[in-house]
Amino acid sequence: MRVVHVSQPVTAGVAAVVLELAVAQCSAGWAVAVVCPPGPLADRARAAGVDVREWRAVRGPGPSAVAEWVRLRALLRRLDPDVVHLHSSKAGLVGRLVLRGRRPTLFQPHLWSFQTATGLVGRLSLAWERWAARWTHQLVCVSDDELRTGRDAGVGGPAEVVCNGVDTERLHPADRRAARLRLGLPEAPTAVCVGRLAPLKGQDQLLAAWPAVRAAVPGARLVLVGDGPMGRRWRSGCADPSVRWWGHADAVADFYAAADVVVVPSRAEGMALVPLEAMACGRSVVAFDVSGVRQGVGDAGAVLPAGDVPALAAAVARRLADPALARREGVRGRRRVELLFDRRQVAEQVATVVEKIAPGGGR
Repeated sequence: MRVVHVSQPVTAGVAAVVLELAVAQCSAGWAVAVVCPPGPLADRARAAGVDVREWRAVRGPGPSAVAEWVRLRALLRRLDPDVVHLHSSKAGLVGRLVLRGRRPTLFQPHLWSFQTATGLVGRLSLAWERWAARWTHQLVCVSDDELRTGRDAGVGGPAEVVCNGVDTERLHPADRRAARLRLGLPEAPTAVCVGRLAPLKGQDQLLAAWPAVRAAVPGARLVLVGDGPMGRRWRSGCADPSVRWWGHADAVADFYAAADVVVVPSRAEGMALVPLEAMACGRSVVAFDVSGVRQGVGDAGAVLPAGDVPALAAAVARRLADPALARREGVRGRRRVELLFDRRQVAEQVATVVEKIAPGGGR
């Protein structure tokens, strides 16, 4: 089986998903290549022994798409894959314009572009996804919510839900005090938020809630792990010494271990990896009810109405003030991830989908 994964510039969650799938398929004996721009995904894939082909591309639509189309067409002709797996909206756009259904094509949006774009761009994104469904042999959504959103928007074609998965061997419950010592964090009720500092990830909503958390739990600490386009602006507007701006970190297991509660204040997701990673580490999760969150978190924490900052503050404060509650939710979360979101079963599900659309694979 020859499979090519095509990705636009990505970090964090989507990059982790692409890498996990590519490594698992290589281990199964498939010939796998990752086509992506230079960056963290390319570097990590090469380090894992995956064939990486450079594809110069940017995240957004625009005039550069013409040159990106030419480059991707040449790469796919040389690689001659049985199946092309396109990840996220830009790769889905250029890839389907190159292939136009002439080669088995799997598209995984990882959050629909029309959910985040506004105005004319949003309308064009929606029209494109409806049109491009004819060139998509298999749509793979990472949550029931994501599939429902696509169907409600008129995106047709064969589709399956394969939820994101995490490495339950690498991510596991660990001693909280030892993790805090390694990170140099004080022994105090600690909330952790991991994610790119960008509007969609919603750290500004958590910062708005934090004074109420501190009023309820005076010794509480907040650790924000990640960087991004809003980092400078949000930091300049926050003078609270209880907030630690950690910056980017490649290894996040210690941050989850150090937390009493992990907060996910996102405005939109496909299915976020952070809640699943936190649950794998045995930590309670407080999150807004955006796509995939309720399906992921279940009873391992609190899932709140999207954008309800007072509810976010109350839920975080409750778990910081009641460690026994947070521990019980963490135990349930670990059990839930082992049962439903282990990376190995996710890789097997995707492999089944790929085999279904491959030449001679049952279509």
